[in-house]
Amino acid sequence: MNVRRLIPTAAVAGAVALGLTALSACSTSDAAEGGSDGTLDVVASFYPMQFLAEEIGGSHVSVTSLTKPGTEPHDLELSPKQIGGLSDADYILFLKGIQPAVDDAVAQAGVKNTVDAAKLTTLEDHGSEVDAHDHDHGEDEEHGEDHDHEGEEAGLDPHIWLDPVKYAEVAKGVGKSLEKADPDHAADYRKNTDTLVTELDELNTAYKTGLKDTATKTFITTHSAFGYLAERYGLVQEGIAGLDPEAEPSPARIDEIHTIAEKNNATTVFFETLASDKTAKTLAKDLGLKTGVLDPLEGITDKSAGADYIEVMKSNLAALQKALGAK
Repeated sequence: MNVRRLIPTAAVAGAVALGLTALSACSTSDAAEGGSDGTLDVVASFYPMQFLAEEIGGSHVSVTSLTKPGTEPHDLELSPKQIGGLSDADYILFLKGIQPAVDDAVAQAGVKNTVDAAKLTTLEDHGSEVDAHDHDHGEDEEHGEDHDHEGEEAGLDPHIWLDPVKYAEVAKGVGKSLEKADPDHAADYRKNTDTLVTELDELNTAYKTGLKDTATKTFITTHSAFGYLAERYGLVQEGIAGLDPEAEPSPARIDEIHTIAEKNNATTVFFETLASDKTAKTLAKDLGLKTGVLDPLEGITDKSAGADYIEVMKSNLAALQKALGAK
């Protein structure tokens, strides 16, 4: 997604060769460690995939993440050791279109049980960092068509995990793929999937109820990660920049945000924990607005308002209710 950090395929191929010759064990933030305890070695690309693998896999999987806590996933660069270690995994779970370095490395790894979460639901176009202000403003549009899943090339929004309904769709697909990869524990994977989907259904109900009646439907955020969430609950996301959290907004977009904030009675400019809050605070000061945190849940750190996906999503709901004037 962040084209500035895209790693050429040739470089990845070279790193694969290097990593394969190393044959060394990896840490918890590297690719898979040997499953000597009989568990399925699962490599997840970043936190939303890690959470699914851990919740559904339970005691039958050993999950490692390619993205260390606190690292901005869009900017991830993989070491030769991480890339080479991927080929030793029993199962890889990633989301194509958000981490170019991972996309390339996974393609080179050749692991049989490789699951792209983007293929387990339908991706939609909520704009791109190239044309940040031309994203969906909540109009009724048809999104049912079967998109190809070429992520950043097609301008599709990969932030599917921020919509509990879409995330539940992905969870069901992950559960089925784990059953296929490890049929001996299929019953447990089904049970764990059902439990997680129930939690996500409850989260969806909480959002639907909590955001049904608000003073305004518009929220402003530095990172346009909340397109699916906004569409699901009848809100309007106004991103200062685009899908790239580090992108600098144009002067024209800043002027446009000023107009939008005044017209729609926006109260808050949201920023996230893994990227700079400078733009949000400057804009909020200029507009006389408050600032707040809306976490895109790309990683859990000690700054996160919760210990896991469910807790942070509940915190996001509370932040939105306050900012939007929920009644």
